[in-house]
Amino acid sequence: MAHLIRHKISNKITNAVNTASNKSQAKVSGVFARLGFQAATDEEAVGFAECDDLDYDYRQGMRMATLQTDEAGGEVDGEGGLEGDSHYQRDGAGPRGSRGSTGTCEELGSQDKPRITAWEAGWNVTNAIQGMFVLGLPYAILHGGYLGLFLIIFAAVVCCYTGKILIACLYEENEDGELVRVRDSYVDIANACCAPRFPALGGHVVNVAQIIELVMTCILYVVVSGNLMYNSFPGLPVSQKAWSVVATAALLPCAFLKNLKAVSKFSLLCTLAHFVINVLVIAYCLSRAHDWAWEKVKFYIDVKKFPISIGIIVFSYTSQIFLPSLEGNMQNPKEFHCMMDWTHIAACVLKGLFALVAYLTWADATKEVITDNLPAGIRAWVNIFLVAKALLSYPLPFFAAVEVLEKSLFQDGGQALFPNCYGPGGQLKSWGLSLRVGLVVFTLLMAIFVPHFALLMGLTGSLTGAGLCFLLPSLFHLKLLWRKLLWHQVFFDVSIFVIGGICSISGFIHSIEGLIEAFRYNIQD
Repeated sequence: MAHLIRHKISNKITNAVNTASNKSQAKVSGVFARLGFQAATDEEAVGFAECDDLDYDYRQGMRMATLQTDEAGGEVDGEGGLEGDSHYQRDGAGPRGSRGSTGTCEELGSQDKPRITAWEAGWNVTNAIQGMFVLGLPYAILHGGYLGLFLIIFAAVVCCYTGKILIACLYEENEDGELVRVRDSYVDIANACCAPRFPALGGHVVNVAQIIELVMTCILYVVVSGNLMYNSFPGLPVSQKAWSVVATAALLPCAFLKNLKAVSKFSLLCTLAHFVINVLVIAYCLSRAHDWAWEKVKFYIDVKKFPISIGIIVFSYTSQIFLPSLEGNMQNPKEFHCMMDWTHIAACVLKGLFALVAYLTWADATKEVITDNLPAGIRAWVNIFLVAKALLSYPLPFFAAVEVLEKSLFQDGGQALFPNCYGPGGQLKSWGLSLRVGLVVFTLLMAIFVPHFALLMGLTGSLTGAGLCFLLPSLFHLKLLWRKLLWHQVFFDVSIFVIGGICSISGFIHSIEGLIEAFRYNIQD
């Protein structure tokens, strides 16, 4: 009997020592897991799980109280599982036990945020790719013919695809194979691609491209306002440049904007007004269907001016800048792909029909802004509405450009090049206001000295539009998800990068040549 008792006590002591040893190994593995190290093999992961089971059985069998230690990874949860051994996250997000509570907090926090439906997200995308700049598409058909129509379809397909792969770069798989959103913006994706050597280089490149595109968009709004007013009232002794000055005077209050609440109230009205204007233009073209010049739609292209048309078409589809934010605010992000499909299909159909019927109506007389071809009586009313829409649309890209500049140069977490342009109470300092006014004046000067809508639109589309819509998304997709891509996805990305690069370079060169020629021979729109 004494021998049996000694044997049981010896077994218990041995089990306790083994369990303590296993538990200490589990703690060490938990510490390394928090530091980002992975389990080397599946066998080790199974071993860690067995440590949990041994620890649980030991405490249940010996009826021990819950152990509490101050060591990292030494806390024991209510079920007896150790934090940080086999239940760590691939990205250092913490153990599963803590993830549940953290996820709940995040879900509660996200419930307070206003979320948008897929239809509302689609409306935002439609506003971006169905704006005023479709007025330049008939001019693209003038120099591209049927190939221009093909490019409208091709650009829609490519921009839809690159929008999807850009969103795919926001996600990574966790250890359970589930996609987790680990990035929030275009800049985050760019920085991730350039890390670890140049962790901020990609963000700077994207910010520069974004600022150029936003400022050029503001310039185009001033140019088109001056152009529309000049062609609406040709009898008045007021030049296009003078009308641009008048338009800019109305835009000076934008420098005082702190938010877009006041402007956003008019966005829906402006979009509906623009839709009505497009319908009126198409209705007028259909009324002259018997005079349509089908023979003027050619299969050959103007080699010198067609690359400009490519830039115009690409610029009319740019929406990639705000897609990460839009997808992050959707109630059901899984509907993003479907939303992108139907918005770009609708845009492709409407743009193609608008460009074709407008060109068929005026053929070789098609102007850079198609409403300038309308009869004088209709033209004046349509153009006045378009000018109002342009002026109300100006604050959106202007405010976005100001925010990017302020965050990059004045508010970059203590690493900014210049002191903060806001006072302690959030008020804008005088020199900060001067910089905003200077940006408005800069857009006016550019509109005065380069009053060519189509050439500027082609230049912007070739320079930043192709980069943000074609080149960077495909490059980032290859860099971040290379090991998970199928061969046809790699082929698509490489093809888009090569074709986008060729179109970007050729469009940029020919747009610059067109501007030089316009200045040399004093060509007016």
